[in-house]
Amino acid sequence: MRSNPALRAAAHPSRIHPALRSFADECRDTVLRMLAYVGALALIGLIVFYSANPLTDAAITAAVTAEPEPGWSVAPRSSPAFAVSQLDWPGKSDSTEILRHPDGGRKDVVRIAAPGEPVAAEIEVYRIGSEASRLAPEAELAARMDPGGTAALEAAGVIETKFGPVPLFGTAGGDRPAGACLGFVKPIETAGLRISGFSCRGDTGPQRRAAVACLLDRLVLLSGDAATAAAFAQAELRRERCAPNQLPAASASADWVTGVQDPVLRGRL
Repeated sequence: MRSNPALRAAAHPSRIHPALRSFADECRDTVLRMLAYVGALALIGLIVFYSANPLTDAAITAAVTAEPEPGWSVAPRSSPAFAVSQLDWPGKSDSTEILRHPDGGRKDVVRIAAPGEPVAAEIEVYRIGSEASRLAPEAELAARMDPGGTAALEAAGVIETKFGPVPLFGTAGGDRPAGACLGFVKPIETAGLRISGFSCRGDTGPQRRAAVACLLDRLVLLSGDAATAAAFAQAELRRERCAPNQLPAASASADWVTGVQDPVLRGRL
């Protein structure tokens, strides 16, 4: 019995028609080119993504900051309403995070830190909505100053700023050395705001208080409602000149409680 020519051709690959072999080679080359094209598109997409969302100091700092309270969420598309001008913290940069609450609250949080290190200073402007916080302002501040949650606050005097007298708080316990940081809480009722935060700059008490005063005096408004704009306009009229790495001038009416200097005691102890 004679075999079918098609079967004989299948049994001997070397006898495949040249046109079919050429078509197979073209298909293979086309698939390889498509894979290379898709890989190039994926690489370009990664480059564009990381260019639009760089791994900045803010992303590194987020790993060493406290988590927001339940109900609050990060609003990455919101534009900052506040900023700290004339930043003069060597080796550190500032970043802004905006939190929003479904009941209308908004928090603009400006943090100053070096990459991979704990936050050296933070100032939060809380535009109060109808939400109710589960923590008192001082307890919330303690949690922000010590993300470990073991620090307690104690009164540390009052300083004079462009927003008026501001009470200070020191930390007792926690991960940071005692007295290394000073916290503050200042409500501005006319604008429905609460300004709070802390600073860990300075080696002495006067330097730490001066650093907090400069941090508050350099807080500027970028956008806001009429009440907020009026409050900041009035504050700018009382703003003291704060030169880099220099204590601000004490007010002529400041006493041993509100002054930025340590109290001068008379006589011997």
